Amino acid sequence: MRCVDAETAQPTPTSAAPRGRAARLAVPAGLLAAVTGAFAYVGRVDPNEPGHYPVCPLLRFTGVLCPGCGGLRSAHAFVHGDMAAALHANALAVLGYLGLAVLWTVWVIRAARGRPLRVELGPVHLWTLGTLLLVFTIVRNLPFGGWLRP
Repeated sequence: MRCVDAETAQPTPTSAAPRGRAARLAVPAGLLAAVTGAFAYVGRVDPNEPGHYPVCPLLRFTGVLCPGCGGLRSAHAFVHGDMAAALHANALAVLGYLGLAVLWTVWVIRAARGRPLRVELGPVHLWTLGTLLLVFTIVRNLPFGGWLRP
């Protein structure tokens, strides 16, 4: 698509004018609002009481705890400031909350300065993350990994 200036009949650039700071921060602010709403809901509706949330299908049908099992209980305890209970419910989830909070903060700072956030995960990073999830899942399902069970 080409835009043409009516007076000079010359092509005009199709890129818009630089966005203002408020526009650059709209998406991170929207994401923060959504995450805050989700944490507020989980903080209000206790996942320890049956009937509020669905049961993990992997746990229900196989008895195996997945890496996400206990994540809602962890979020509930996290919202209420009980870090010991949050870590006990799902330690990997707590690390995820903190890591994503740091990533979001970097995103906001870069967006406020007009610079894009570029997160480039190479194969080594993805394999490391996958291995961490696999080891966490295996250890929490073994007899000696009881301290990682919700």
